[in-house]
Amino acid sequence: MDWKPDWGLRGRMVLTMFLLFALYIVFVGALVYTDSFIVLPFVAVFLFAQFFFSDKLALYSMGAKKVSEDEYPELHATISRLSQQADLPKPKIAVVDSRVPNAFATGRSQNNAAICVTTGLMRMLDSDELEGVLAHELAHVKNRDVMVMTIASFLSTVAFMIVRWGFWFGGGNRDRQGGGIIAAIAVSLVVWIVSFVLIRALSRYREYAADRGAAVITGQPSALASALMKISGGMDKVPQDDLREQSEMNAFFIIPIKSDFIGRVFSTHPSTENRICLLYTSLMARG
Repeated sequence: MDWKPDWGLRGRMVLTMFLLFALYIVFVGALVYTDSFIVLPFVAVFLFAQFFFSDKLALYSMGAKKVSEDEYPELHATISRLSQQADLPKPKIAVVDSRVPNAFATGRSQNNAAICVTTGLMRMLDSDELEGVLAHELAHVKNRDVMVMTIASFLSTVAFMIVRWGFWFGGGNRDRQGGGIIAAIAVSLVVWIVSFVLIRALSRYREYAADRGAAVITGQPSALASALMKISGGMDKVPQDDLREQSEMNAFFIIPIKSDFIGRVFSTHPSTENRICLLYTSLMARG
């Protein structure tokens, strides 16, 4: 496998991180001005726990079960082979008994990764298509996407908490009901909105890069393209109750469940059509 650096992904990461860094300097300045930086340690502890237990939390929220080679020998064999091709340690493997056809990767590092697939996905796809999906998830692990997105969203989470629950921390001699509190909430709202857009943009390109990585790992861009079409079309056949139960995991899934207009504008994923188009462009470039 010829795994070359994805300079497009790296460039967008650097640009997004730079913009977030500049935005967050303003935000921290506002917290200091209002004597309200006391909120940072509390959120830091929360995000530290989320970061180090991300794999367990994601699997638990989906009701996923870690499976052994005896239970799913073909799934284990496929992921073992693809991990070797991607030069990665073999991740933990989990399965969700669900009709929703989807998959996701989680874990803070390449050595603490987990890949989860649903039974609905395994029933829907053939072996080549399933390989393409699994390779996509391994590409997320290879690119350290969970770590990058967690770091990028740190102060955005702080801003969201301030906006949602109100700004009741602070100190000094300022009146809690005064202009300093209102200014802090206003700045937090702006920071949250702008960072929300930037992080979503980074997340969408993350998916393009994982698609590209899957094509490199398997050498079959058409297999992943076919899988994406099947998964996207198969969502319409899944009962709405099942979809609603799992919609909170959209940021992790290979294809998000919601597809309304607002969902697409602020989606963590690019459109399936664009992803398939780029995969076929990659296929043609291979000659």
